[in-house]
Amino acid sequence: MLEDFNKTVDDFSELEDTREYVVALQKEILHHQKLYYQDDKPEITDAQFDSLLRQLEALEAKFPELVSPASPTQRVGGFLSEQFEPVEHQVRMYSLDDAMNLDELDAWLSRVVPSLGDTPQFICELKIDGLGIALTYEAGKLVRAATRGDGTTGENVTANVITIDDVPHSIHAKGFDHLLGGREHGRLEVRGEVYMPKSSFVKLNEQADEQGKASFANPRNAASGSLRQKNPKITAQRDLATFIYAIADADILDVHSQSEFLSWLKDAGFDVNPMVKVCNSAKEVHDFCAHALEARSELEYDIDGVVVKVNDFAKQELLGFTARAPRWAIAFKFPPEQKQTLLKDISLQVGRTGTVTPVAELEPVLVAGSTVARATLHNMDEIERKDVRVGDTVIVHKAGDVIPEIVGPVLDKRPKDAQVFKMPKTCPSCGSPIIQEEGEVAYRCVSIDCPAQALERLVHWTSRQALDIEGLGPKNIAALIKEGLLNDIADYYEKLSLEAIAHTKTGILNADGSARTIGAVVAQKIYDEIQASKTKEFWRVIFGLGIRHVGKTVAQDLTRQFPSMQALKDASVEELSSVEGVGEKIAQSIKNFLEVKDNQEVIHRIEAQGVRMQEDEAAVAQESTLEGLSFVLTGSLEGFSRDEAGDALKSLGAKVSSSVSKNTNYLVAGEKAGSKLTKAQDLGVTILNEDDLIEILKGTYKF
Repeated sequence: MLEDFNKTVDDFSELEDTREYVVALQKEILHHQKLYYQDDKPEITDAQFDSLLRQLEALEAKFPELVSPASPTQRVGGFLSEQFEPVEHQVRMYSLDDAMNLDELDAWLSRVVPSLGDTPQFICELKIDGLGIALTYEAGKLVRAATRGDGTTGENVTANVITIDDVPHSIHAKGFDHLLGGREHGRLEVRGEVYMPKSSFVKLNEQADEQGKASFANPRNAASGSLRQKNPKITAQRDLATFIYAIADADILDVHSQSEFLSWLKDAGFDVNPMVKVCNSAKEVHDFCAHALEARSELEYDIDGVVVKVNDFAKQELLGFTARAPRWAIAFKFPPEQKQTLLKDISLQVGRTGTVTPVAELEPVLVAGSTVARATLHNMDEIERKDVRVGDTVIVHKAGDVIPEIVGPVLDKRPKDAQVFKMPKTCPSCGSPIIQEEGEVAYRCVSIDCPAQALERLVHWTSRQALDIEGLGPKNIAALIKEGLLNDIADYYEKLSLEAIAHTKTGILNADGSARTIGAVVAQKIYDEIQASKTKEFWRVIFGLGIRHVGKTVAQDLTRQFPSMQALKDASVEELSSVEGVGEKIAQSIKNFLEVKDNQEVIHRIEAQGVRMQEDEAAVAQESTLEGLSFVLTGSLEGFSRDEAGDALKSLGAKVSSSVSKNTNYLVAGEKAGSKLTKAQDLGVTILNEDDLIEILKGTYKF
């Protein structure tokens, strides 16, 4: 606990009295380093961590006997996970020493200048708050990407890094101009930072809240967590970016200063931060730091300071390194902008997928350039972990200079009547029960009739893989909601007459300024599509209801075993769990949904309007024709898409897979079939053409 480490150097005079405190302080710092670098779940602010580290540095300076190689002051910050292959860096990657204010920055400058014999040039760069990365190129081609790790050994994250758009897979031809003779076939390792843009960070946390997952504390942790995904496809979706600014061995290049090197990086195709300045005096360094601090909130990426370096490489070499950092560079750290304000209340916000999120209602306060009156508390776990109560004075900052966030309460200002928040049992939007699924931090409203979720559910019902109602895109649906014609899916069949659709205002203006309506021709098509949807397959209804965790495939599997809505309602969790691909979590989600009174009423209403609530007898009798057979589809089919062909095979009980294996029974090969066809032939899988497929679907194929 931080309150256990609130002493100063003056509190200690005897070595043995200090030893126990220093050992405990080292363990505390290492604990928080692990949370920050490895787990991406920091529990304290950067300023609090810096305070602990500086306290340890001061105690070790007073009692040098207590310094050990394992101390956080003697090692590069960072950890290695066991998830990725360890790789050794060409040259050690160091940390930076910090200057917490201008006095400490000036003290560093005054030490550096005399040791070089004249007034050196300095170069100022923004300190990007991201994850350190090393990119290795051989013969100009990217062959490896690794995290900083412990400085000597990093994690091999090549498969993830190559999904980042701005990382060049090969050095641009212009970049070879400054490579020394014969070195173009050698090894080059450049270094920089992987970061997440602020706008992407906001979207990622919004998605996490909607999905009931833990959110990221700041863009740095989001970038780190995204880069360390086991599945590179997830990394590719996270919108990461890089700034490159260092090299492992500058001798490979015909450049002599950091400013020349940054120019070479741009020529070679790397992204280099544009806010860089060569400075000839302490005043110019101060001015750059002040300008960067002022511009901080306007940038699309997070920074936490300015890095000041000696510009000349030869002078850098002369100054050398300490155990953990270069003597020729320092990080001027920005002060965290935190304000105190009153937490007046905690309200609830219902998201488009039913997630119920607690929101702090604050006495308005100016933080990082804008007034903050509300801040998300994410979920009950966060409220309990931070011990935030209504009536507290709380510390507020902006995560990534973007998202208002409560750091925690000011305990010595807590009033006696501060109230512990408890999650209500009903949805604030519709009054239906809210639930918390096992293993999730979020509470959800699962009512199909909840106004807060209306648009998302209404759009989902009309989607191609659900009821497939053409002409009813999100804009038209939003217009119908505004007209008061749509609130839930039953309204499609109860309220949408041909005339009502035709006269709905779309929000688009005609040339004369009048409001454009959907119109008679489009309305007729929409109306006909709605009526035709009543006879669509029963599995589409199940999928269209939007039951959490129930996708198209699960809906199809369910209706094969429970071919009517009544059979599905009557099934127990155990019976539902027995369906392949369902499991207990999905089964419980289905049961929760079908037990909500509002959902039962909506289902009854659509059934009363003629929407199919069971599979027809012919389909039920035919559905097990291909039971136990596995198919793979490849190439282009003329008569239907691969999705349509797959759905048709599944409706007959077949298993349809995306990849060929020894368990595949048949491969349906269309035009331009590729590697799947070759693999199937190698494994002896029976190859079918489109005519064979049609016969199978008709029931006339002879197996």
